[in-house]
Amino acid sequence: MAIVVVGISHQSAPVEVRERVAFSPGQFAEAFATLRAEPGVAEGLIVSTCNRMEIYGAGADPAAVIRGIEDFIHRFHELDARLGEAIYRYEEPRSIEHLFRVVSGLESMVLGETEILGQMKEAYDRAFGAKATGKTLNQLFQRAFQVAKKIRSQTAIVRGAVSVGTVAVELAEKIFGELGQSQVMIIGAGDTSEKTARALLSRGAKTVIVANRTHERAVALAAELGGRAVRFEEFPREFARADIAVSSTAAPHHIVTRDKVAAMMPARRNRPLFLIDLAVPRDIEPAVNDLDNVYLYNIDDLQSIADENMRARQEEIAKCEEMVAANVAKFREWLNRQPPSLP
Repeated sequence: MAIVVVGISHQSAPVEVRERVAFSPGQFAEAFATLRAEPGVAEGLIVSTCNRMEIYGAGADPAAVIRGIEDFIHRFHELDARLGEAIYRYEEPRSIEHLFRVVSGLESMVLGETEILGQMKEAYDRAFGAKATGKTLNQLFQRAFQVAKKIRSQTAIVRGAVSVGTVAVELAEKIFGELGQSQVMIIGAGDTSEKTARALLSRGAKTVIVANRTHERAVALAAELGGRAVRFEEFPREFARADIAVSSTAAPHHIVTRDKVAAMMPARRNRPLFLIDLAVPRDIEPAVNDLDNVYLYNIDDLQSIADENMRARQEEIAKCEEMVAANVAKFREWLNRQPPSLP
């Protein structure tokens, strides 16, 4: 059984391209059924995060699996044109090496970040639960998680590593300086939002307001953070009080538009408003950035800060890559011992 990966990431395409192929939580059931129906695709697993969308596939003919995955992406997302160079297509051994690097944080915007491991485990559990994986991908991902664990424990790659949320906080400090008097609003109470809120509080933010579609979750998170919860439909009026707003929801469209922000700026008396959009697809309309005293940054804008963190940990990369290469060789030995798959 041959293993391939077809994907798009922050390294190959900007956010305006990545958001076109992102999967929302409600799409996965249909997506797995459609993917498995593609000719040549015996097993499939979909990863969709703010920085990457990747599909890992297994089948008898690697070229057929890649073709099936690309056709699936094009049709499922109703793309009017092929994505061309934005898409990468890897066969063995690079497909296996790529997965091990992704899970270990070596392909992340923030080198060595640990959030990706949880995201990959979630993607695997989702595919396994949908019965979209089989023996080959099950063994591959279990080995990948083991590799990530070894790299974390046996190298210093995660020392000083930060999440995307923490990078966003560093950017806020560059804009505002000290955050001690800053009022912060978090839109979306998921893992990324929670980590960002905690990072802001650790840097001295004064107040955190939480808005989420499930109000009970907003109340629970606000209680943990010592903040205040508001109902999701009420968050636009809170802009009048906020200095920093961080948005990371699973909405399929913009929830913060230029018109909404423009309408509330007079009530703010034109105090600067700093918006951080961590969502893919984006939560905040890009045209918001054209307004006076409004500063909008999306997930790609965090790259420059991430690059600074990367340079600080370069010397650990060689150790990690040696471990990845050794485990790729071991997994291919196991793969070669398996009986040939039927066409």
